[in-house]
Amino acid sequence: MYKPKLIVGLALCAGLAACGETQTEQALYGGSAGLLTSLVLDGNPVVGAAAGAAGNLLYCKVQNTCN
Repeated sequence: MYKPKLIVGLALCAGLAACGETQTEQALYGGSAGLLTSLVLDGNPVVGAAAGAAGNLLYCKVQNTCN
């Protein structure tokens, strides 16, 4: 029963790798992916959005591939 949710959640997490050109776009893309993932996995959508936004901003800053 949890396998379909896990697969969908992992697929949505892959959206965190999508960077925008500005920090605002990066935060929106990450936040959207985190929000959708938390909704699919029955988690807290606010925490999911915040974690996704922060995660994507951090990923883009560390990898330096987005700008």
